[in-house]
Amino acid sequence: MTAKESLAVWALALGLFLIYAGVFYAFPAVLPDLLTQTGWSKADLALGPTLSYLVMAVLTPLTGRVIDRGHGGVLVVVMPILAAVGLAALAFVQTRAQWWAVWAILGVAQSGCLYESVFALLTRRMGAHARVAITRITLVAGLSSTMTFPLGHWLGHAYGGKGAYLGFAALTLLGAVPLNIWAMRLLRGPEVSRQAEDNRGALRAALRRPAFWGIAAIFALIWLSHGMLLTYILPLFQERGMSREWAAVAAACLGPAQLVGRLVLALGGARVENRMATRVSLLMVVLAACLLWFSGAAPVLVFVVVIVHGAGVGLMSIMRPMLIMDVLGRRGFGAISGASAVSPIVATAAAPVLGAYLLDNFGAGAIYACLIGFSCLSLAVAMVLTRKPALAG
Repeated sequence: MTAKESLAVWALALGLFLIYAGVFYAFPAVLPDLLTQTGWSKADLALGPTLSYLVMAVLTPLTGRVIDRGHGGVLVVVMPILAAVGLAALAFVQTRAQWWAVWAILGVAQSGCLYESVFALLTRRMGAHARVAITRITLVAGLSSTMTFPLGHWLGHAYGGKGAYLGFAALTLLGAVPLNIWAMRLLRGPEVSRQAEDNRGALRAALRRPAFWGIAAIFALIWLSHGMLLTYILPLFQERGMSREWAAVAAACLGPAQLVGRLVLALGGARVENRMATRVSLLMVVLAACLLWFSGAAPVLVFVVVIVHGAGVGLMSIMRPMLIMDVLGRRGFGAISGASAVSPIVATAAAPVLGAYLLDNFGAGAIYACLIGFSCLSLAVAMVLTRKPALAG
């Protein structure tokens, strides 16, 4: 990695740190204040992020093709601007329909400015060396929740749940956009990619392989679990016996926990095989789900849950593009990666609504049971998929 590439990677990392704060972590951080301010139900509010992820799921394969054609730099500059506009608009909505419509617009923005797009861009440019760049980005961007939960708690109390979004819009427009512009200027140059004719049919070929659907299933199940836990992390931790203040402190530890997992991977370097890292990270998610079930008897276990779950999920966000590259190869990577991202995005979209349904109708225990079931099934699929060394080149 050259000096310019290294600077660009750190700039993208800081940009994603700010973008994720607004479009991803702000909602659970200000959810209690939104409920008080609007008087709407959890399901009504959660339908907003759900719509955004559904829109993102539809558009991500398209943005993957845009990246394959060499236009990824445009996406990671323009889409954060649209995200900032959408976040600001959330502060002024008056009806549920307006809330849902703005979130749908945010889904368009998310399809071109989050991990998926940036990782595809870097993988095409750096090839097998992209894991170092991706790990660096996640080391920084993964700390976004650490800032967002305390900041959202303060902004929500001071300006209300909707007003808090103005602060996150400012962070995106004044912070993330300039950083992404600078990064794209530093990354100007040829990409590591095949000729366009070599990519033709790569996605169709991948869709015929069981391994593609195995990867899709693994990340759908994990992101469904993570999405439910993240969206309702404050009420769930309070149900386990913690005060709201301590629940917010525990939630803020999620970012550092992800950092721990990624640091281990970064320090291990090439000695840590992708398939082994995948298995270990999923086993950690399973362990965290089991610990959460028993934490009612000892609420302090919630902090252990956050550390173990965060480290596991932090590793998994890195491993998806690595697994795709190892198992399915790099030909047509942008389109294949975009298609494989549909299942975890749809799962993330379903998580808030499913979590609200379970909480309102069956209680927190139903969510804890789902977390254990989904994570165990994901681990089982991964054990089959990674039972042999990667063969794709």
